[in-house]
This record gives sequence, C-alpha cells and structure tokens, in this order.
Amino acid sequence: ARTPRDASRSLVVVIAMAAPVASPARLLAKPPPAATGAAATRRRNPRAVATMIPRATATTTESTKRPVVKTVSIGATFAALKKRGQCAFIPFICAGDPNLDATERAIAILDDEGADVIELGVPYSDPLADGPTIAQAATRALNAGTTLDKTLALLARVTPTTKAPIVLFTYFNPIYQRGFEAFVEAVAKAGAKGLLVPDIPLEETPELSAICAKNGVDLVLLSTPTTPEARMTKIAEASNGFIYLVSVTGVTGVRTNVESRVQELVSGLKKVTDKPIAVGFGISKKEQAAQVVGWGADGVIVGSALVRALGEAPTPEEGLERLTALAKELREGSNREGAKPAGKSGGASFFDRIMGKA
Repeated sequence: ARTPRDASRSLVVVIAMAAPVASPARLLAKPPPAATGAAATRRRNPRAVATMIPRATATTTESTKRPVVKTVSIGATFAALKKRGQCAFIPFICAGDPNLDATERAIAILDDEGADVIELGVPYSDPLADGPTIAQAATRALNAGTTLDKTLALLARVTPTTKAPIVLFTYFNPIYQRGFEAFVEAVAKAGAKGLLVPDIPLEETPELSAICAKNGVDLVLLSTPTTPEARMTKIAEASNGFIYLVSVTGVTGVRTNVESRVQELVSGLKKVTDKPIAVGFGISKKEQAAQVVGWGADGVIVGSALVRALGEAPTPEEGLERLTALAKELREGSNREGAKPAGKSGGASFFDRIMGKA
C-alpha cells in the first residue's frame, strides 16, 4: 500500500459534495488486471462477491461472547433518539488498526458505552478527506494485512451482537472496482446499515443510492462549510439516514475549538430538511461535543481522537482502555440536557432490542 499523502499536502481538501465535479476515482481508476481463480469468478459474476464473505468460525471471539440483538435502521435509531430528546453519539474507528481483533473488541466497547451509530472505516492508501491521524491509522491497518474482504468478514461477525447500526466509510475506488451492485450487496449481507463515501459528487450518487435503498443500506451524504445553499438543499434531499455536516474547511483531525459557524450551518440545514444532522471533523473533547449539541445538532461524530487513543497506544490492550475512557467522556458530552433514558417515550430498551420489538 502506498503511504498516505504528507499532512502538508493535505491541509485543505475540498470534499467532493461541495462542488459539482466529476469523480476523481472514476476518472483515474485503471481497469483491473486479468484475473484467475476466485477473482475471475467475481468478474464473470459480480454477485458472487456478496456470497464470498467468510462465515464466522467456531473460535471464541468478542462477538461470540455477546448476546444476539436486533439492530434497527439508522432512521429508526434517530427517530427513537428524537422522542427521548437525545443527541446521537457517533464514533469512528479504522478497521484493522492496530489489528482486526482489537477492532472487533473496540466495536463491542463503543456499543456498550452508548454509541448510537458506529462508523467503521475501510483502510485506504490515499484518504484525501482524512488528516494525518486517520491516514496513519489506515497505513498501519494496510501494513497489518487488512483488506476490504477482511473488513466485511469482521462486519459479518460483529453486526449480529451490536445494537448500534454500523455505517461503512469507504472511498469510491473500491466501489468502482467491484461494481455498485456487487459492493452494496456484500456490504448489506455483512450487516452494515449505512454507507458513507466522501469523494463521490452529488451528481454521481443517484445510481449508487438506488442500489443502496434496494439492499436496505442508507447512503449518507456530506455537506461542508463551502457548499452553496442551493446545493446544500439538494444534498439534504438526497441523503439517507442522516446528513453528515463537515464542521471545517479541511481534513479530519483533532482541533482545539469547534468553529462557531457550525451553529449557523446547522440552522441553515434545518430550514431545508427535517432529516437528522450529525456534525463531524475536529471534535475530540466532551466540552466540544456539548457545544455542538447546544447548537442544535442531532448527532456528534468523533473520529481522530478515538483513532489516536486506540491505534497509537503502546499495546492494543492499553489502546482499548484509552478508547473506553474517551468514549465514556464523549458519550457524556453528547447527552442533551433533559433527555429521557433509553426505553422512555418511545426509545428502544436493551430488552426490546433483544426480543426484536425495537
């Protein structure tokens, strides 16, 4: 895998949603080389990809120790939170950093610590929307042998025992290489409830969105501080599950302060849509999460801080401990004052989820 771009070359990135440009991945992606064996089978029959996710084995993993639960859709999750007057806590981690076993355990921890939705990133060699922390995490994961197929296999293991719906975060090139139908079918079969593709322009989304909808997967779109109002309205109309509002002009990463303009951006979006709005990029502390909640956001997305806690620790065990502590703090910061506990006013309780009543 190639080393991600140096941070100095990635100080400013224009998310593809912000301007009507052709997808760079579609323009630059080279046709895959001739394949043999299983790869050739996938080329002749793209649907075969969806059936090639390895089944969970009988070995004891974090997932096999947990009870099977019913995971509701992203929309149902936000609807339940709205009835409770609660804001969503949405953590992001990179699959395979520091290894896939740690990722599996991290998902269980985040679920237990109150994550409402979990973003799982597929490591990619040129993550244009990501700052140095997540880019380095992707490099570590790729060097450790993490692949898309292994990430999907991990998803298939964890989703039956994870209450929070999982959104798969991936760049466009892997989707293009496999084909829309094959890719989305594989994601759906693995149990993901959402898909987030930061480098696909709005004009390129209708076909992929239709395939996602057919397979019960929400295609989540992004709006940025530089998105014109008319385009922001179209993005809001096309996004499913929730709208990802990027809080800064730039890449992901830990920041000292959340830009005050976020309040204006949230208000602007709420004038044109009643869909949930989750704010991400630059949130790393309880106080910052609370500030975003106070500005009216429906969800708080935290990535780099959690990725750093987990992936940059001396050992995976210490990383999981740091992740747990930070997740507790951020969950607390994401709580809306006066929100009712789960199970009240329409919220799904733990036992409701287990019994399939949620």
